[in-house]
Amino acid sequence: MTDDPSHQGGGLSRRRLLASSAAAGGGVWLLRGLVRPGSAYAASPPPSGFPAGLDVYQRVYENWVGEIHTDQLWTCAPRSPQEVLDVVNWAHRAGWTARAQGMRHGWAPLTVADGTPAATRVVLVDTTAHLTAMSLERRAADGSAAVRVQAGASLETLLAFAGAGGYGVTSAPAPGDLSVGGALAIGAHGTATPAVGERPSPGHGYGSLSNLVTELTAVVWDDTAGRYVLRTVSRAEPDCDALLTHVGRSFVTEAVLRVGADHNLRCQSFLDIPATELFAAPGAPAGTRTLAGFVDRTGRVEAIWFAFTDNPWLKTWSVTPQRPLAARAVAEPYNYPFSDSLPEPVARLAGDLVSGAWASAPLFGRVQYLLAKVALTGDITDVLLSGPLVRDVLTGEVLTHLLAGGLRSDLWGASRNLLEYVRPTTLRETANGYAVLTRRADLQWVVSQFADFYRKLLAQYAARGEYPVNGQVEIRVTGLEDPSVCGVPGARPPLLSALRPRPDRPDVDTAVWIDILSLPTTPTLHRFYRDIERFLLALDGDRATVRVEWSKGWAYSDTAAWSDPDVLTRAIPASQRAGGGPGWDEAVAILDRLDPHHVLSSPFLDALLR
Repeated sequence: MTDDPSHQGGGLSRRRLLASSAAAGGGVWLLRGLVRPGSAYAASPPPSGFPAGLDVYQRVYENWVGEIHTDQLWTCAPRSPQEVLDVVNWAHRAGWTARAQGMRHGWAPLTVADGTPAATRVVLVDTTAHLTAMSLERRAADGSAAVRVQAGASLETLLAFAGAGGYGVTSAPAPGDLSVGGALAIGAHGTATPAVGERPSPGHGYGSLSNLVTELTAVVWDDTAGRYVLRTVSRAEPDCDALLTHVGRSFVTEAVLRVGADHNLRCQSFLDIPATELFAAPGAPAGTRTLAGFVDRTGRVEAIWFAFTDNPWLKTWSVTPQRPLAARAVAEPYNYPFSDSLPEPVARLAGDLVSGAWASAPLFGRVQYLLAKVALTGDITDVLLSGPLVRDVLTGEVLTHLLAGGLRSDLWGASRNLLEYVRPTTLRETANGYAVLTRRADLQWVVSQFADFYRKLLAQYAARGEYPVNGQVEIRVTGLEDPSVCGVPGARPPLLSALRPRPDRPDVDTAVWIDILSLPTTPTLHRFYRDIERFLLALDGDRATVRVEWSKGWAYSDTAAWSDPDVLTRAIPASQRAGGGPGWDEAVAILDRLDPHHVLSSPFLDALLR
């Protein structure tokens, strides 16, 4: 890396970096999550015949990163599952559709599409205002328990509730501001697979949160009654496996999840391992610190590789009942404040990127890496040795602030306090997402293949003066869905889960999750994502099955996500059908039967799920 502007393809000069334009400031304000749409309006008469006693208002729908932004759509907030049912049956009679809305913390257009006009006959059903109840249903003699939770409750609240009773999950997504209904709809996951010799205790598993469900209640069509009804479905019933990860094609109002006795975790951070070593090809010399080696030792890893930097930020979690002397005990989640809320000079640099200084991506990657290194380890050596552009961002005042918070490279505490670490105020970036299913023995092969291609592709773009990535690569590793984890005899894996095992390949037991993050509107980003997607889909079919991550970006053309017809109509269904057995076709048939009038659907889902 160099801080010489002549090496940055027209990037920031020192003078430009220090200047703060109004446009940059406004962009940073939004990027830091301090301005979000959500104000309700009632300028028009409500839709004719809408259920009495239920407030309905108009509100803009905008997703996590702002790439999906609609006109003011009719929205309501039911106070009970019965009111949800009233809305859906009204929509059926009126020729409207009804879409479940959670926290809007997603990327894909699974609720509504970008640009949906106000005249669209759709009503959004906000579950987060009132459908948030939860209760501890039962404690089992094996140490597990069952928690009943409504769809609008947040994952943060659910994990806190379970933790207060002494229960937890093996892994969970890093953000706490996800609704339970939304998380189950897309098969939300964390990062966990068995360490060598590890045996999970009852209630714990290594797949998605959907796989923990023992029963759920959903809105379904009843032919006899001639209307939609609430139906509770046990995990052993055939329809349940299609509803567990329904990608927005149904409306689940409540679920019961099996959780296990909580485990204390130790989370350690490493920033001194070169990417060439961490992602080395299989057969590297003894002593090489590879991702697969860390997975073998701890079972739980995440690599965050900032663009145009050499050393990723590697986090590992290990089950550790007692606090190690070197570890810092934490009693609450979100223990990386330096990434939750960027220091103002760093935020202004992000603002300059949004304002068009895209060639400063290498500088931004370097700054993000050093920000993490100082906050985690206290080592400011690299900052002091860096050029003036870096030092203008990571000033003495910023370094003092980072160090005042205490070092965070070695943390210990209850599981949720280590698993949740992304606040709504973090930098809002777009992301693609894929799960590469493989054998545990091929894990390192997958990450080495990807890392080598990504590094070369990024360099090719930069050589043309193009900087599509200004965020980071994130790599996680999980196990596949094991329905026995839910404790219900006869349970099957979620049919549309990216983690559904291949019936013909019991040796395929691991998923490598790959996401590349960048600021929205970055030039050439979609083309870069398209190149990555084509590479992944072309990986050796005997060693890798590639499925999309439902909540993220996929099916890229040169200019847009979710738009490549070949990926939408061929590659995605083929990846779910791989290995035979129940899967794509059965799930689509069940979801169509449970909602034959497509009241709980959208044009995008109708085109995808066919």
